[in-house]
Amino acid sequence: MPQLFPLLAVEKPTLPRPSWQDFRRDLGIGELGAGLVALLFSASGAIAVILQAAAAGGLDNNQTSSWIFGAFFGNGILTLLLTYLYRSPQAYFWTIPGTVLVGDALTHLSFAEVIGAYLATGVLVFLLGWSGLIGRVMAVLPPTIVMAMVAGIFLRFGLDLVNAGREEPLLALPMIAVFIALSALPNLGKFAPPVAMAAIIGTVLAFSTRSFSSGALAGGWIAKPLLYQPQFSAPAMIELVIPLAITVVIVQNGQGTAVLAASGHHQDPNLSAAASGIWSLFVGLLGTSSTCLTGPTNAIICSAPDRRRHYAAALVTGIGAVIVGVLAPALVGFMVAMPKAFIATLAGVAMLVPLKNAFVAAFSGAATTGALVCFLVTVSNLTLLGITAPFWGLVFGCACAAALDR
Repeated sequence: MPQLFPLLAVEKPTLPRPSWQDFRRDLGIGELGAGLVALLFSASGAIAVILQAAAAGGLDNNQTSSWIFGAFFGNGILTLLLTYLYRSPQAYFWTIPGTVLVGDALTHLSFAEVIGAYLATGVLVFLLGWSGLIGRVMAVLPPTIVMAMVAGIFLRFGLDLVNAGREEPLLALPMIAVFIALSALPNLGKFAPPVAMAAIIGTVLAFSTRSFSSGALAGGWIAKPLLYQPQFSAPAMIELVIPLAITVVIVQNGQGTAVLAASGHHQDPNLSAAASGIWSLFVGLLGTSSTCLTGPTNAIICSAPDRRRHYAAALVTGIGAVIVGVLAPALVGFMVAMPKAFIATLAGVAMLVPLKNAFVAAFSGAATTGALVCFLVTVSNLTLLGITAPFWGLVFGCACAAALDR
């Protein structure tokens, strides 16, 4: 077995692993706030995608709870492991576009067939990372086009923020005002992180005005994960494996790698693919869609001021994800009970700086015509051959760059 390790294409850790004393020293209020808000972001709107997919497949509460348990507990463990080993932020969750694809497939495929496709996808993605092929693919993608795809994906958070302020101003506008005030006063913002304080203000307002739904804990507190027996069928393999692999290695991991690079962190795409693939095997048996390196969550983690301490924020997110997984029924019930404007506003203010950075990186270098095409296709919600717009944004953006950005 040891002789196989030289074949492994992923980069080995170079930074010293953080000790408990290092973590305590580097966990400032900024890192704590960024880590918690990143967790809250992942445990809010993203969960709604899982709930919709589970409803489309007619899954019961126990099956849905097991899915969410794997999404948070399982991927939280991976986040903690790789962040610790590499001393850099590496938040892994699940592919949201892939989950949308799964929701559509569950209308005519059994859950066991979908889980079989999860496992086949995991093997394929792992081999792409193990062999180093995905690293060579990512190396030829113009970074401006990749960041244009990121900007297109992030754009909806800014639009949702505007809509939340229009639809529920009494809740959204105070949260926005707190965020702006603390952002304009950086010395105060060090002790009262703008995004975290906006979350606190929004929670207080939601409870004081009783604008949250009742019955948040009707489903209980503790998750009861299920272990499934997969079924490998040709229709599921043809429909899901290649599209799921694309959403993981190109759309999601590409987005996550670009976000981390923009924040000054080197993220090996081979490592992301290999880790996503092998971890998808474990969480897939729990009913959870494929693991990936997340973009928005890592962007929020990297919003903390000191780049060298971002790993501490990622560890906070990982620890919180493990807890969310264990308490999946209670946490899901609580987030669903909160007003939609609360989630939209919180995500919007958290993503303002990452959205700005994505636009700057996309349109301040080479291949800007291709970047513009990529951005437009990404925000168009185009779906071809069962593959969503971000992938086609990369395809058409690269094609236009080759033809027009000489």
